[in-house]
This record gives sequence, structure tokens and C-alpha cells, in this order.
Amino acid sequence: MRVVVVGGTGNVGTSLLTSLAREPAVDSVLAIARRVPGVQYPKTDWAQADISSAELVPLFRGADVVVHLAWLIQPARDLETLRATNVEGSGRLFDAVAAAGVPALVYASSVGAYSRGPKDRRVDESWPTAGIASSFYARHKSEVEGLLDRFEREAPTVRVVRLRPGLIFKREAASGIRRLFAGPFLPSRLVRRGLIPLMPRTERLCFQAVHSYDAGDAYRLAALTEARGPFNIAAEPVLDSVALSRLLAARPVPVHPGLLRASAALGYRLHLQPSEPGWLDMGLSVPLMDTSRAQRELGWRPRRGADEALSELLTGIRERAGIDSPPLASDTGGPLRIRELITGVGRRAGV
Repeated sequence: MRVVVVGGTGNVGTSLLTSLAREPAVDSVLAIARRVPGVQYPKTDWAQADISSAELVPLFRGADVVVHLAWLIQPARDLETLRATNVEGSGRLFDAVAAAGVPALVYASSVGAYSRGPKDRRVDESWPTAGIASSFYARHKSEVEGLLDRFEREAPTVRVVRLRPGLIFKREAASGIRRLFAGPFLPSRLVRRGLIPLMPRTERLCFQAVHSYDAGDAYRLAALTEARGPFNIAAEPVLDSVALSRLLAARPVPVHPGLLRASAALGYRLHLQPSEPGWLDMGLSVPLMDTSRAQRELGWRPRRGADEALSELLTGIRERAGIDSPPLASDTGGPLRIRELITGVGRRAGV
């Protein structure tokens, strides 16, 4: 079996390549990325391509399945660049899958594609995918779900799987996640149990997460089985302010959602951090997911808890962990994170 992984250098891509390397049914893997990494994986060759502009059909010919993981989160202040990759690039990729005659496509959607939903019960994959309007990430994920709906109508012989995971963490992705969401001003050494005294406790601010290696295994199963359709992917427990306070040994303090959002918006407007406030809106709004379909039809079960995955990430941030892959390397920001500052917090890709 030949697998093509588009977006092989990121948090999930590196985990999927690890999982595919151990899979006897996989003979070869072509991993595609904008920048080829130094890290290597068994059975894997690399190709350099940008889905927003490159000719993809020759890269896809002969593949049994294409796994689409490529996605931009930064530069958050350049929505044109983000949309060119996330939405238009995904559309180009879907067209190339059909043109190359690839029989199966696995797409990385997200919990962020879902419309506002309940936090006191779980929803299945039939929940509407209109996204959260104030989050560019959610809007893009929702729009690509629509493109994929059209693709399935126009290419009915292609087996299409879309995974909708919660937040995805692992130690090796810590430096990359810090750059994307926290920015250069977060002191890594402060990300330690007991050093953060207070934790906001905000109504509806709870989320689901999964370890990156468990997510990678879900993509492996989606690629190799005959499964079709959408699957929710997350581990237990749900992470709320109580769980976070316990993890950090911090005292939970009630904070109104409006005040929390105003603080996030101010930090973004002052270029103190790169995460636009739509991320908070999404965390407050998206529903909790029922993952029983993935367990039942994919045979997927996470080996690590969501709290374990988050704890591993926090340790990785403190220790400046990373791997030799451009999005995840610990030294990409340069000495004293100077490259992150020079390129603008959330303004340009830069690193």
C-alpha cells in the first residue's frame, strides 16, 4: 500500500508517519511539506510542495490513499494567506485527488468545524458544521467541510473520511505550539506546577484533547480500513478550569467570559500574543463530542488521557522540546526568540 501524507512535518503529521512506519500493510509513504525536515522516518520519502500553488497530480498518482493534514494557523493577521492555503489549497488538493485517480481521501477536519453546541452532553457527527463565525479557524474548517461535501457528490467512487479531533498535544510539538498560540513573551520556565497561582474559571470554557500519537493512529486506521464519513476524535477526561487548576496547582477564580475575551483581544491587538480572540470564542462555543463511532467503526481507542497529553505538552514547553522539523524545531524562533519578534506576533509566517 502507498500512502501520501500532505502536511507531514507538523504535530499530527510526524505522529502519523511514526504510526505508518510500524504498519506492515504500508509499503511506502510520500510525505509532502512546504519545507523538508531533517528528521527521517522508515519507508518515507519527502517531497517539497505548497498546496496553494504546486502541481499536485503527479505527486498523487499511484497512491492508494491521500491524507490531507496541511493547514496554516499563522500568520493570523494575514487572512488572505491563511485562506489561500486552508480553503483554496484544500480545494486544489481535492481536485488533484480526483484527477490522479486516488481511491481514498482522509481529511483533517476539527471540532472547530462544529456550530455552537452543548457542554453538558455529547454530540455525534451529525451535529451541524457551520463553525463559529468569529473564529477564522472555525470558518475555514466549516468552509472546507462544504467543499468536501461537494467533492463527495462529484467523485462518489472515492472513499472519503474526515476526522474531527479536539486539541492535539505531545511533548515534541511543544515549541511549535508555543510559537503558534502563546508567542515569544511567554517565559517557558514559568510553565510549571505551582508557579501559576490563579486559573480563570469561566462558564462553558471546557474542551477535549487527544495525544498526538493517538491522533496519528486514528489517521492510520482511517487510511487503512474501509471506513467512510466523519469521526469525532478525543480522549477523556474533558479539560475544564477545575482540571487545569489541579494540573497546575493553581486556584480557580471566577471570571466572566466577556472579561476574559476582552483581555485576549487586548493582548492580540497590542501584539503581546499571536492568538486572535476567536480561539477563545471557539473554546466557549463548540460542543463536547461523542467518540463512540470512532471506537466502534475504526477500532480506535486512545492510549493516553487528555490530561496526560496536556501535562506532557506543558513539560515540553518548560523544557523547550522539539524535533528536527521546521514547524516543531525548538530553535526556529532564533536566539531569544528574536525571529518571532522581528516578523511580528501573528503578522507574518516568519518562522
